[in-house]
Amino acid sequence: MIVEFEDKDLEQLILTGHNRKYLRYERDKKFMQRLSVIFDLFKQVSCTESLGNYSFLHYEKLKHLGTSSVRVLNNRKERLIFEEFDGGIKVVMIELNTTHYGSK
Repeated sequence: MIVEFEDKDLEQLILTGHNRKYLRYERDKKFMQRLSVIFDLFKQVSCTESLGNYSFLHYEKLKHLGTSSVRVLNNRKERLIFEEFDGGIKVVMIELNTTHYGSK
């Protein structure tokens, strides 16, 4: 599948492992390893619906935004938000949402 990036800083972080904007994530080795695994899965699957087969991703379509998301790490709140298009996906951002799933 084709993977494009809306945020060039995020693209740099995923492809090289380094970026000043995402310095906090760059220093987190577990986070970076999982981000690499997710990016590899994005390239391997034939369609985004296949991401649902990987339970650790917690793939879901976000109805009101027209985007989809996967959780980067199970015990953390960061999610990778992306838009789907014919033949690929466009990674939009990493979102840290502290109110997701009723967390307060």
